[in-house]
Amino acid sequence: MDGESLKLRTQLARPDVSVEEAKRILSEHYGLSGALTELGSQQDRNYRVDADDGRFVLKICRLEYARVELEAQNAALHHLAASSGAPKVPAVVATLNGEEIIDAIVRDVPYQFRLLTYLDGTPLTRRKHLPAQTVAELGALAGRLAWELREFDHPGLERELQWDLRRAGPVALHLLSTMADVDLRKRIAEAMIGAMRRVQPLMPQLRVQAIHQDVTDDNVVSRTEASGQLVPEGVIDFGDVLKGWLVAELAVACASLLHHADGDPFFILPAVRAFHAAFPLTDAELKALWPLIVARAGILVASTEQQLEIDPDNAYVRGNAAHEREILDVALSVPFGLMEQAIRQAVGKGAALTVPLTDGRLLPDIDPSHVGIVDLSLLGPHLPADRWHYEDTEALLLQSAARAAGASATRYGEFRLTETRLLQANPPATFALHVDLCLHGQTAVHAPFGGQLKLRGERLVLSTDGLHLHLSGVEPADGAEGAIETGAPIGVVPGDRSALGFIRVQLSTEAEIDPLPFATANQAEAWRALCPSPAQMLGFDCDASLPAASELLQRRQSHFARPQKNYYRQPPQIERGWREHLFDVEGRAYLDMVNNVTILGHGHPRLSAAVGRQWSLLNTNSRFHYASVAEFSERLAGLAPEGLDTVFLVNSGSEANDLAIRLAWAYSGARHVVSLLEAYHGWTVASDAVSTSIADNPQALTTRPDWVHPVLSPNTYRGPFRGEGSTGDYVRAVGEKLAEIDEKQEGLAGFICEAVYGNAGGIPLPPGYLEAVYAMVRERGGVCIADEVQVGYGRLGHHFWGFEEQGVVPDIITVAKGMGNGHPLGAVITRREMAEALEKEGYFFSSAGGSPVSSVVGLTVLDILHDEALQENARTVGDYLKARLQALGERFPIVGAVHGMGLYLGVEFVRDRETLEPATEETAAICDRLLDLGVIMQPTGDYLNVLKIKPPLCLSPESADFFADMLEQVLEEGW
Repeated sequence: MDGESLKLRTQLARPDVSVEEAKRILSEHYGLSGALTELGSQQDRNYRVDADDGRFVLKICRLEYARVELEAQNAALHHLAASSGAPKVPAVVATLNGEEIIDAIVRDVPYQFRLLTYLDGTPLTRRKHLPAQTVAELGALAGRLAWELREFDHPGLERELQWDLRRAGPVALHLLSTMADVDLRKRIAEAMIGAMRRVQPLMPQLRVQAIHQDVTDDNVVSRTEASGQLVPEGVIDFGDVLKGWLVAELAVACASLLHHADGDPFFILPAVRAFHAAFPLTDAELKALWPLIVARAGILVASTEQQLEIDPDNAYVRGNAAHEREILDVALSVPFGLMEQAIRQAVGKGAALTVPLTDGRLLPDIDPSHVGIVDLSLLGPHLPADRWHYEDTEALLLQSAARAAGASATRYGEFRLTETRLLQANPPATFALHVDLCLHGQTAVHAPFGGQLKLRGERLVLSTDGLHLHLSGVEPADGAEGAIETGAPIGVVPGDRSALGFIRVQLSTEAEIDPLPFATANQAEAWRALCPSPAQMLGFDCDASLPAASELLQRRQSHFARPQKNYYRQPPQIERGWREHLFDVEGRAYLDMVNNVTILGHGHPRLSAAVGRQWSLLNTNSRFHYASVAEFSERLAGLAPEGLDTVFLVNSGSEANDLAIRLAWAYSGARHVVSLLEAYHGWTVASDAVSTSIADNPQALTTRPDWVHPVLSPNTYRGPFRGEGSTGDYVRAVGEKLAEIDEKQEGLAGFICEAVYGNAGGIPLPPGYLEAVYAMVRERGGVCIADEVQVGYGRLGHHFWGFEEQGVVPDIITVAKGMGNGHPLGAVITRREMAEALEKEGYFFSSAGGSPVSSVVGLTVLDILHDEALQENARTVGDYLKARLQALGERFPIVGAVHGMGLYLGVEFVRDRETLEPATEETAAICDRLLDLGVIMQPTGDYLNVLKIKPPLCLSPESADFFADMLEQVLEEGW
């Protein structure tokens, strides 16, 4: 190890200065007094000072650190304070005598003291989860800091520190020499050897300048955005400032991020990209970055082990030990070559994928035109219904294709649906980096290129310069190991010629790794560079085309009208569903907690079969006479209360509500309609007119036609009158509005509302509200319309219709969404005299409403609802889920309330439980974080601060638990 002073410094404990002793120093030299709180440090002693004049940090350092080193720290702070582009930094506070550094003796031991202003903000280390934007901001901050320090110089920067990554090798050697944990010592030693072997040739090309050397999640302070997310803006603790490698500044920052990475080292890439944008790195620096991150991780763990031996009471060091071990684990979880590729790709310097040309064929006896390619992707024809999740699916499909064609193969570079996993927070590894083949026994396997053949475990590896062929399932030829020429036999497929066997073929450009068979989507591009396609040596095209979700989104936005919004800023491309699960083109499964359209669940085979059969027979319009429209109308009327016996079939909820309003106009002869504030009923002219949700239409409250009369929403949680005792107050508000209409002497057409306040997240109306309001409306000759589009059809579990909860019977029921399970289908159910009143305006016709296919869809949905007891499932699973969500409300203050029943629930987020200030930005960020964890969720309500929980009614208890667990994780770890 270089220098005895450096060795000594690695063995120093913190200064032994008590709170009272520190207070004496503050009073004598700075004229300050106040409460002191110890701050963490490895080898200094730091106190936060809360004085009348402000907040400060008293920094106490041992004399083993030269005065010039402390002067360099102060000089760096002064330099950055004068730089307009630098991050925020503390200011140096002089003593009463004007000194910036003083020596003072405490219990016969001399120490050095400095006082700095306290930089307010939140350290990143307090958040387990950091969003990509925060990670990027940390990288940008480190880049700006390094840029502003590039011309700074001071004699005190030439220092010997154990954290200087230029000295990582000898420092590690020293630290490991006394480590008691043999296994850990061996692990770190091997990592350091691998890292230093890669860095050493690059050293002459690595730029040296002044760097902070400790821009970590501990030493960066952040402001909190309205969303609750952190934005790094200041840097503290310049104790490690020195002249070092520029790239070490980024390496240290990235290493600190790894314990936030949830096991994924690619988590650092936004920071790399942002640093490079602020201070471009050279090719040598990009190549050295990951080895230096590994070296930093090794030094962190080794240093902590030693420091705990020296200073076992150091809570700061002990508190960091676990996450430093996690940093090391993540740093060692991937090959160096993979991260080099990922880093270069992240900054737009990824090398073009080149595979050395090979002269020979791996399977010369196989006719390429007689190889059946098995498509295991999301949209492949071989995976109907839920066949994708059976364990032996791939083998069975390969065998079937091989029997038909003579041989079969999977595709390289394919996101396999068969590798997806349900209810997982982390994306599964679905991207195939190999090709599986099904061949007849004794099929010959030959060397496609010359090289060295070795048996490594259960696989054969053929290696030449820059290319390594990995073969599994091949029975090696006698004496096959060693030097081998192109075309030489390697082995055969085991078994006799009548049997079928399996082999796996995979290439790698890295000699020292056993490549993974599959990669996650975010790592796929980097892994492709390390594991190129074997198609050339196989002699046939077995490469899958890559999805182009971002390009597809651009096409959508170019031609699909923009008022038709999509979920999420960067939405996954969803192309398949099964029950309560959705799948994107990269094979990831998401739990669908928002899709109240597919009430039965996605991909229901019984519904699919019924629709397919009817399409093959007949689809036309309802003017023709056929059985299904009569049967479906009869079934719907049978579900309604007595007297509501007449059905209109339409295409959507908007159309159903529009028609209901027309019926009210026709029957009453009046025009005025009363609706609720915060409500949403559709997008046709009439249904939009009675919709007052400002979340759906920001101009809703100022653009209603004069025949629409919104009344105070009976929101018993957030409204002016709260709780179950608020019924009378909300009813009076309706009465006052009706009195205003009475004064016009133009009559009342009707009243429309959801029987459960769906758009606000499923808030039940106060007891007796509809009974009282319906009575007042009917006294005036008006019609009472129950909008059941969102909340009806069994979704509430305890009731089939929402109005049943209020104990009333409406004059008109509108329903849609779930009744078609995604097929465009809606209905209006009313009394015959009301329906016939419409004939005064002419007949009614909906081109697809009540068509043979639509009617069969409706009938089949009702059958499945009954046969699979989905309303009962909504009750039991919904009640269980609501209890779990309410339990979260007891732990997390942001959860203001849990609304609803069955599988129509709402979790309302607030910043303050007294003022009920909506947590709008936080809710959006929580939804984005849930997407990362595999849950589809969206906000609702006028303030967009309510999670609208309305999954398919087949939701399992396991899925309910997964949703509650993921929401708990988000609330616990941050978003």
